[in-house]
Amino acid sequence: MPTTATAAAQNAGIVDTAISFIQDGGFFMYPILIVLALGLALSLERIIYLQTTKARNQKTWKDVYPLIAKGQFRQALDVVSTSNTGMAKVIGYGLERAKTAKRHDDIELAMEEGLMEIIPRLETRTPYIATFANIATLLGLLGTILGLISAFTAVASADPAQKADLLSASISVAMNTTAFGLIAAIPMLLAFAFINSMTGKMVDSMEMASVKFVNVFRQVSAQQERKNDGQ
Repeated sequence: MPTTATAAAQNAGIVDTAISFIQDGGFFMYPILIVLALGLALSLERIIYLQTTKARNQKTWKDVYPLIAKGQFRQALDVVSTSNTGMAKVIGYGLERAKTAKRHDDIELAMEEGLMEIIPRLETRTPYIATFANIATLLGLLGTILGLISAFTAVASADPAQKADLLSASISVAMNTTAFGLIAAIPMLLAFAFINSMTGKMVDSMEMASVKFVNVFRQVSAQQERKNDGQ
């Protein structure tokens, strides 16, 4: 029980310190807090979306690749036509183009077209996270500058004996906004880098799937041609 009570007291102390820190920083602490909440919410939404999309893409590839390897292109097209994943769209473009394409390069171009349609969906809203991080930093600096201006104005008319104490206290409070701006910006920049990395890996995986598709299609087509020639 004493341990639990101590932990609860420490947690309460941390919360009180955080509340006091925000209140001492003045008006600009609240816009920074809003920007932080928006940035973290957007980061969480993007991570969940990308993780879900990644899992669905992997499932689509596992379902389609065996059919392509066996030369069952019609069945593979049926599978991707019932799926709305990015992988299904890219493979679907390739399979549709393969019906009439005379060159394998035409299939690659069709799949690149599908990939170009998918990438904006993966990257949507991600740049806003970095923008929110920059806004938080700038709001912190602006709050500090305005706080310092107000501090020096107040100190100018104060008693000379109290000027040093008033100035140090005012500067300490004014610097809270810069500190909070950086505290808000750093996790958002880390989240932005992580989400960009996730997006890049997903694009690479779809590009790799496109290359594998074209290679397998060439092998199957060559085998079918040899079979036809043998008959």
